Amino acid sequence: MKVLVMGGGVIGVSTAWYLAKSGCEVTLIERQPNTALETSFANCAQISPGYATPWPAPGIPQKAAKWIFDKHGPLKIKPDWSLFQLEWIYKMYSNCNSESYAINKNRMLRLAEYSRDQFVNIRNEIGITYDDNQKGTLQLFRTQKQVDGMQKDIEVLKECGVPYEALTPEGCAIVEPALAKSKHHLTGGLKLPNDETGDCKLFTQKLTEECKKLGVKFELNKTITKIKKNNYKIEAVYCGKEEYIADHYVMALGCFSRQFMKELGFSIPVYPVKGYSLTLPIIDETSAPASTILDESYKVAITRLGNNIRVGGMAELSGYDYSLNPARRLTLEKVVEELFPGGGDLSQPNFWTGLRPMTPDSTPIVGKTPIHNLSLNTGHGTLGWTMSLGSGKYLADQILGKQTEITVDGLDMSRYN
Repeated sequence: MKVLVMGGGVIGVSTAWYLAKSGCEVTLIERQPNTALETSFANCAQISPGYATPWPAPGIPQKAAKWIFDKHGPLKIKPDWSLFQLEWIYKMYSNCNSESYAINKNRMLRLAEYSRDQFVNIRNEIGITYDDNQKGTLQLFRTQKQVDGMQKDIEVLKECGVPYEALTPEGCAIVEPALAKSKHHLTGGLKLPNDETGDCKLFTQKLTEECKKLGVKFELNKTITKIKKNNYKIEAVYCGKEEYIADHYVMALGCFSRQFMKELGFSIPVYPVKGYSLTLPIIDETSAPASTILDESYKVAITRLGNNIRVGGMAELSGYDYSLNPARRLTLEKVVEELFPGGGDLSQPNFWTGLRPMTPDSTPIVGKTPIHNLSLNTGHGTLGWTMSLGSGKYLADQILGKQTEITVDGLDMSRYN
């Protein structure tokens, strides 16, 4: 089977890898000169299935109203003057109830835990390294209300068989010794020992080389200009005058998937949620994180990445805007200095922004579409790195008519109909 994968981020490359392993003749189109140069370039560096949590949750509308006016709040909204932005926000708020939260978290955990298993398998299979470590994730709470609310997440973790450990501030400092200097900011924590960290860009580009060994053809510096459809079948994809024909097509174009699906006559609610990161050289090992933490108050992650600290997070709804907002940089600096003072060199940061494709229920869209030879792999939001291998293998199995190893319920675009 000939398969054309559209998109060269970690999602597209992972999909190409599993299709090629199954014997498909795969071509991948990417508009950049290499893979992983957009959203996968400098993300939060976490593979965190235990933290696969929907953004829409009970109480979020009230919190969001406060965050918007707090200069360090994790959510900012800048009108892009589109009706879609308003519709997307409304749909997100409609998921802010206990029933929807439980359904969405279960779906996300199912795919994220499956993906974690694939990371173990791929390391064993090809020995790929990417500044990876397997020391778990520590979610930090600054208020008693957050500690009290932790119980809801624990119930879902128990249901899905995900190991965890609830910690006091002193316990957090045992897990992450550098927090001993800042534990007065904390009220507790949740340790997720099965979570991992690593450099997403490095992983994706190394996996690209492994794909080439399997015969995957990479068409780089090629921008898709048209997708030709006849009834319910894709006939060809065009990059200018260049035509690409395949038996099956996979759209892994991140937040640009929506506009191409719209041109094909279908609507998917994938919005570009802007995130930021800082990468800092470590100047004091004893003051730097050993693994990775998640600050629940600011929705910011701080991760040890080789000889650097990666600080990332935030959610900004501002359309397709790649400008670097200095106010977001100040927030990232504030969080890392409060929790790991003196660990990283703030005078030499690499400040970056990327657009994360997010659905209003936080669950990605992976699977079949009404177009018979087109599949989607998009909408992973802040967890694209976490869910990448699981999504790629699941979709490859589905395309080839194999029995998928996890259930398909609620993962494809039909849940929005």
